[in-house]
Amino acid sequence: MRGRKKASLMIILTFVIAIAFIIFPEENPGDLAGPYPVIRVVDGDTIVVDIAGEQNKVRLIGVDTPESVHPNPSRNVPYGKISSEFTRNAMEGKLVYLEYDVEPTDQYGRILAYVWLDGVMFNKTLLTEGHAVLATYPPNVRYVDEFTQLQTKARADGKGLWADTPYE
Repeated sequence: MRGRKKASLMIILTFVIAIAFIIFPEENPGDLAGPYPVIRVVDGDTIVVDIAGEQNKVRLIGVDTPESVHPNPSRNVPYGKISSEFTRNAMEGKLVYLEYDVEPTDQYGRILAYVWLDGVMFNKTLLTEGHAVLATYPPNVRYVDEFTQLQTKARADGKGLWADTPYE
């Protein structure tokens, strides 16, 4: 009888875990590092997090937001401020988790990551809300197909950058 109870419990546990992955798929990413506090937002696709007492710039993989703090002022665009403010309002002072892909850093020494906030990948949120466009740089392309679909939907729905009304 003891063996049957144990087997039954294992089956039930396995079933519950499987259901959780079906109901909450995005809340079950791969290996995550963190949580790390967001110290500040640089712009729509770059944040600064505290990792072991050091401030590290983190560039969100797979997305690009319009420029808002580029050293060359002619590269900054009005919608860049909207994207930056969206990221600032969502992330500043919050705890985030980082998911890495193949290359850990970019040419500027920034950490490259998919950034998870409250169980949701923020890179996806930027695309879903139309505050960013897809930007792929192999080999960091783990979510490129999903990101492409999110951008296509945001564009079709006229969200954010894709809105009919120009932003000033």
